[in-house]
Amino acid sequence: MEDVRRMLAGFLREDISKGDVTGTILSNKRIRARIISRQEGIVAGVSLVRQLFALRGCSTKMIQRDGSRTRRNQTILEISGPARNVLSCERTALNLLSRMSGIATATNEMVRRVKGASKKTDLYSTRKTAPGLRYFDKEAVEIGGGKKHRITLHDMIMIKDNHIAAEGSLVRLIQRAKKRSKVFEVEVENTEDAVLAASMGTPIIMLDNFTTAEIKRTILVLKKLGLRDKVRLEASGGISQDNIADYARTGVDMISVGSITNSARAIDYSLEV
Repeated sequence: MEDVRRMLAGFLREDISKGDVTGTILSNKRIRARIISRQEGIVAGVSLVRQLFALRGCSTKMIQRDGSRTRRNQTILEISGPARNVLSCERTALNLLSRMSGIATATNEMVRRVKGASKKTDLYSTRKTAPGLRYFDKEAVEIGGGKKHRITLHDMIMIKDNHIAAEGSLVRLIQRAKKRSKVFEVEVENTEDAVLAASMGTPIIMLDNFTTAEIKRTILVLKKLGLRDKVRLEASGGISQDNIADYARTGVDMISVGSITNSARAIDYSLEV
């Protein structure tokens, strides 16, 4: 993808700037290096890191593929090329690999807990990503077993609390959304609004900051009204590793969690010549 290639080139420009001055004191002979994992986790971003090194004329050999589980001190990627070129990519490559692997690892752990509680429920990412890194954060989520949901505001109409506050009418917004698209989502904060949205033909409803008890009660009401099977329900807000299985057991179709992209702990890697 040409856009991704441009972004990767931009990452290198950010770090190298006007030139790697330390590299100027090297003889620039050809070297071999490898990227090693320093802890267990899900590998994510190695295919992109290969492109980074290729941009600087280096050759690579993938040892561990994206999505594989790595152990401590395991080789992930082998690199060869001029010393200046290899080392000028080092920090950018490790930063990207560490972040993406951290996101994939956090996602994978939550997916395991969700699927252990409900096979029909999927884990989704949110737009709580680092500016400029959304493509890479969302790719890492998918590698970890999650789903991307919206990537940009252009992807789908999502009516949230501030849209309702700005317009003053949830009904009007749903009516307009139906004229624009067959697929859209409405965020609600109580059972009454969930019933209203479902009765108007909203295909996806986000139950925002609902407790598990509130979700169960809402689903029961929708079932009694014959509306449950006509809508997909998403749980969001206040969901963590500790309680995500409880949310999955409520019977929702989707769970979205911002922490997998905005708070994931990076996986430690190092590059050794």
